[in-house]
Amino acid sequence: MDCPSEYRALAEELFGERLPMAQAYAKHLATSGVERGLIGPRETERLWERHILNCALLARAVPEGTRTVADVGSGAGLPGMVLAIARPDLSVTLIETMLRRTTWLEEVASEIGLEIEIVRSRAEELHGQRTFDAVTARAVAALDKLARWCLPLVADGGSLLALKGLSAAEEIEKARKVLKKLGGGESQILTIGEGELPIPTRVVRVSVSRAAKG
Repeated sequence: MDCPSEYRALAEELFGERLPMAQAYAKHLATSGVERGLIGPRETERLWERHILNCALLARAVPEGTRTVADVGSGAGLPGMVLAIARPDLSVTLIETMLRRTTWLEEVASEIGLEIEIVRSRAEELHGQRTFDAVTARAVAALDKLARWCLPLVADGGSLLALKGLSAAEEIEKARKVLKKLGGGESQILTIGEGELPIPTRVVRVSVSRAAKG
């Protein structure tokens, strides 16, 4: 599924030579993704600007030095699979609880030639077993609940990167105590892609320092 011409330059910047892989992924989203209930049929009309490019812009928020990333509640691979396509330098793990979703993700990754780890599990089940330089999430839960699931998976010195809407500042305020208890340090709201997409990408980036715990 080709990227619309008005977003082509941005897509080329974000995906580079892997744009054909991103377009193959978009085709899967628009066909089997809809047929198998991973994405709503009405979303196909705005697939690139609302979903794929929206998630690809997250690549700009990944801190320098990040090597491993986990995407919690990956669903249809948003943003984890998109990030893995845009950033082949990252080792990305998709964490998803539902079998029908992990099955679809495995099929798509194989068909488009994307090297990625897919784990069928709840995030909490991996606490104490796995850690990552960064953990991402999109449309999973409010930040206070998300922090309980995700922060234990973030390595010391790493970051939680949560794609959020206009309520981002309010969510940070409500989650402040939980963030501190779990080692969350500075929280930033990053707005990425203003002037490039109709709705820019808004990311809450929480740095993790176990020394901040208390």
